[in-house]
Amino acid sequence: MERKSVTIYCASSPMVDECFFDAAQELATLLAKHNKSIVYGAGKMGLMGCIADHALKNGGSVTGVIPRFMVERDWCHKELTHLVVTEDMHERKQTMARIGNAAIALPGGCGTLEELLEIITWKQLGLYTHPIIILNTAGYYDPLLKMLQNALDYRFMRDIHAQLWHVAHTPEEVIEALNTLPEWDSSLGKIAVVK
Repeated sequence: MERKSVTIYCASSPMVDECFFDAAQELATLLAKHNKSIVYGAGKMGLMGCIADHALKNGGSVTGVIPRFMVERDWCHKELTHLVVTEDMHERKQTMARIGNAAIALPGGCGTLEELLEIITWKQLGLYTHPIIILNTAGYYDPLLKMLQNALDYRFMRDIHAQLWHVAHTPEEVIEALNTLPEWDSSLGKIAVVK
């Protein structure tokens, strides 16, 4: 399946190490060059702003999805290709998931972690069938990946659920995964319960 639109979850903090900005810039540039439209949370700071700025700079299309209260706080990027304003955070996440043909999680804080775990849960339940790619820059996600492995080891999840997500270590690996990973079989949502 050709995936033309990707949803990106990432940090809004501007204080993170430069290596995270470098990876975000490279990923945004590659996505633009491969004609992949970006859907993200419409922020203007941190990795969010970096993704948007560099995709736009390289001729890419960027759709921002943001709740009204964040627009009122002036957190919104002003130069996006498209802007969708939602009533709340729940509608924002649903919209972002619906528009994209894949989800990519860059490093981030509580909001990013919550978005990533929610989309993994949706996929486990058969509500989302697209690839979920974790860009593990500088090993940032190693503790979370260990926690997910614990969930598998202790049988809180089935072994097949290890295929719900894919780990990439570089932006180039993200692009390769976008082009090669299959869609998830939504009927597997029937085995979400571990017996």
